[in-house]
Amino acid sequence: MNRPALAQRPPAEVLYADELSQLANVDKGPVPPGWRLSMKAVLTFIAGGDGIRRKFVCAPSLLERAMVTLASNRALLLVGEPGTAKSLLSELLAAAICGSSTLTIQGSAATTEDQIKYGWNYALLLNEGPSPRALVASPLLRAMREGRLVRFEEITRCPPEVQDGLLSILSERLLMVPELADDNVIFAAPGFNLIATANTRDRGVNEMSAALKRRFAFETVFPIADYDEELALVQTEVARLLAQDRVPVQPSPEVLEVLVTAFRELRTGLDRDGQAGERLSTAVSTAEAVSVAHAVALRGYYLRGDAGQPGDIVEALAGAAAKDNAEDLKKIRRYIEQRAGRRKGEHWRAFHAARHLLPE
Repeated sequence: MNRPALAQRPPAEVLYADELSQLANVDKGPVPPGWRLSMKAVLTFIAGGDGIRRKFVCAPSLLERAMVTLASNRALLLVGEPGTAKSLLSELLAAAICGSSTLTIQGSAATTEDQIKYGWNYALLLNEGPSPRALVASPLLRAMREGRLVRFEEITRCPPEVQDGLLSILSERLLMVPELADDNVIFAAPGFNLIATANTRDRGVNEMSAALKRRFAFETVFPIADYDEELALVQTEVARLLAQDRVPVQPSPEVLEVLVTAFRELRTGLDRDGQAGERLSTAVSTAEAVSVAHAVALRGYYLRGDAGQPGDIVEALAGAAAKDNAEDLKKIRRYIEQRAGRRKGEHWRAFHAARHLLPE
């Protein structure tokens, strides 16, 4: 029951195994050392085309620069607002390039250098002393041995001294294990590299050293600019999540219109006509819109037997958007009263009528 295919969230290499196999069978382009697919095939896998569906919305040039970086000796750092799907992009790149996206380090204030490099099986260590058998390989060490990509999530949440443990690895492409008498140097196999992510609201928490910055190529992931593309992405992702949950309903186009429009306008502070309005301090991202749409559909299906109603968005919006700033709740209330109240359509009227559900 622990097989990845039965997991709550299968990794990309399992979820899209058929597409990766299809691309590998027809791939005729030059393949960088250690990669499983050519750059053109990786681009098709992520951006879509030739019967492969689009999985990430961004400029193709961003993907091209990211791939070139990963084929070189520089690591890749994806930065952007929270919820811009930086982690999804790193997962898709890793799945297509090396066939595995699960070699991941989660950065936090509690992350230690041992978790990044290696640890020890202390029972074997006491019994045998330092030996390759007693060594517990980190995801980074495994990636070096196997010539794969390792993902480092939220690298700027780690203390600076922990971050700088990457300096020699990214420069020399080797890892020293001084406790081992023999074979104490682990050299990176072809294909090894690192993809890190950092959101712009946390970059100042633990600023990266200048030395470490030089070892990364920085790429900024922006929110989706086009309304129709964002709406289509939310619809596709919610349909996938509901199918995974075996929920046989889909939110109506009207519910998704209200949701995506509200999120975009509260994110940018501009309405459809370009007029200034309320802008939240919290990042109301496309990822949050997908989560809210999913929650709305689940609530409607399990509690009422429908696919969700516009009024459900009000409560979900408060929980998703107003996390750490009481002023955001007031902005949401003003938005619903002043913007939604003037919109035409029964779905907008239902959204406006449910404003009393906002907490005081």
